[in-house]
Amino acid sequence: MARNLSFSLTRNSLIVGGDLPASHRDKEFPDPRQIHMATSKSSEEVKQEYLLAMGEELGGLFYALWNEVSWLHMKWAEYVELFGSKPSRIALMNQSASHFFYVVQTCMFEDTLLHIARLTDGPKSAGYENLTIQRLPGLISEQGLARKVAELVDDAVLLSAFCRDWRNRHLAHRDLQLSLGEKVQPLKPASRAEVKLSVDGLGKVLNAVELHYMNSEILFPGILSPDGAVALLYVLHDGLKSEQEKRVRRRSGEYRPDDDSLPDL
Repeated sequence: MARNLSFSLTRNSLIVGGDLPASHRDKEFPDPRQIHMATSKSSEEVKQEYLLAMGEELGGLFYALWNEVSWLHMKWAEYVELFGSKPSRIALMNQSASHFFYVVQTCMFEDTLLHIARLTDGPKSAGYENLTIQRLPGLISEQGLARKVAELVDDAVLLSAFCRDWRNRHLAHRDLQLSLGEKVQPLKPASRAEVKLSVDGLGKVLNAVELHYMNSEILFPGILSPDGAVALLYVLHDGLKSEQEKRVRRRSGEYRPDDDSLPDL
């Protein structure tokens, strides 16, 4: 059974194939992290299943991690749809609002690195308890499963080392020597390929636990939202097409009074 989860850049241009250089969501919409099974089970029902199968401590932790890793996969899938799929999509965004999409690309990529860093951190930092995959092995009573999960956790932590480097020296903090261009260890390379490996590594950790206790696997990221990145691209396409039609009318003398009017959006 499977649980289906329902660049080199310039300041004003996006270039396909490269990577970046060295949350608030509208409250009218449900939290996208509350991802349910392909059945009609509610979020609370899914949580109760985990608590029943794994026990309160492991089940509660696993459910929280499940939501976080699912949300991470969904965000990353939208990023890839926009910036890692087709050169034609990059061209479309550059034609429409290149500076804005540069900001979107930067923010989405850096947010992904921060999200991965959080989930692979140690159990404590600065005296505070963390929600992290590193807590899982210690809560699993079956020694064989605990060893397997510990190995997968170690793999995920190793794969995501670059995310924590970026977080520590560039995103959450600004390393002074790095910022001043002085001789210092450069940031670890951060590419889409490396992010994918890290995201997949987190999924493997959770699926090892899911398979053992629930006899199922989580399908990451599952079906993308119908009102996500691709829907936006079609709106951009239609808008550019409309602008082209206006230019044709002007050249042919078929100018319309509303061709140059801009609504108060």
